[in-house]
Formats: sequence, structure tokens, C-alpha cells
Amino acid sequence: MSRIIIFGAGGSAGRAAVGEALRRGHHVTAVVREPAKYRELQGPGVRLVAGDVTEVGAVADLATGHDAAISAVHDGGALPDVFFTAAARALSDGLTRAGVPRLISVGLSATMETADGTPLMDTPGFPQEYRPFSHGHAAGTAVLRTAATALDWLVVSPAGDFDYGRTRSGRYTTAAVDAAARISCSDFAIALLDEIDAPGHHRTHIGVKEA
Repeated sequence: MSRIIIFGAGGSAGRAAVGEALRRGHHVTAVVREPAKYRELQGPGVRLVAGDVTEVGAVADLATGHDAAISAVHDGGALPDVFFTAAARALSDGLTRAGVPRLISVGLSATMETADGTPLMDTPGFPQEYRPFSHGHAAGTAVLRTAATALDWLVVSPAGDFDYGRTRSGRYTTAAVDAAARISCSDFAIALLDEIDAPGHHRTHIGVKEA
């Protein structure tokens, strides 16, 4: 049994992570911008709190006493490159200050590299309207890569995309980037919690899809 703090708990991936953590008997602190909008998250094993993931002090205060963190945050309408870099800095420094050793961050397949080493978002035909959001995610990961902390972090992305209508199968597999691949949020959450319960080593970004 662990204490897990989940930033961005109100989104689809965040909600699924809360549910999977509870299924495994963990205690969860669910961090959202406006708790009044997400009262249904609160219940046995879940503490619902307000928090700003871009503020180092807020992250450190909320995360103290936890064993691991999950970040499933969304930019909320802010400029993606500004938001995701600020969040990455605050998480890196705040979690370190709080003594939380492990961070699992929800990423995008667009930032994963294809077989020739080119990020998917830089390949021909990638929808240009998604580039700012994808670039913001990539910039946030770059902050984690260069942070001078001992935080053990991993970005987990759908190998392609989420299928929000797909139900939980209980199965997933790691995979290279594949734009056609799909995974349910519930199965994706299994991968997130597996990385907390039995973490792999020497990895910074993995993709997952339904097995």
C-alpha cells in the first residue's frame, strides 16, 4: 500500500489512474484546479485537493508524505510550451523537495521517435494543428531530462492514441510509436500503476497499446 499523488486527476487519464490506484489498495491525493467541479472523485481512499502544478511550493507542500506521483495534467488553455515546461520544473523541484522519489508522466505519441529517430510530430502528414500542443509536451520532457535532481521519472504515452469508448480489457503491451494503435484509458492506467508498483529501470519514455 502506497500513498500516490495524482496531478490532473480530473481528466480522463487522471480519473482512470485514480480508479486503478484504488483497486490496488493505494491511498490517493487527487489534485485538480477546482475541486468543486470534481466532487465525485472524493471517497474512501481519495483526498481531493486544489493545486497549481506550475508552482514549486504548491507541489512540494501537497506531495510531502507520498511515495510516488503521477502527472496527467492538461494545459487548460494556457500556451502549451509555457505550461508544460513550468509544470515539469515545478514537479522536478517540488517532488524532490518533498522527498517523493518517483514520477510517472502521461505523454503523447507525437513526441515519440519513429524508426529513423524522427519524432512523429515532425514526420510528413502530421496534422499541423496539433503541433503546438505536441511541442509543449516535448519541451516539458526536455526539462525533466536536464533537471539536476535525483527524481526517477518516466513518460508513458499511448503508442497511438486513447480510445475513449473502449472498455477495460486488463491487458496492454509496450510498443513503438504507431499512429493507428489504440488503448483505453483504463488499460493505460494499468501501465501507469505497474510502473509505480514494479518500476522498470533506465527508461525515460515508453509507449503502450492494448495487447
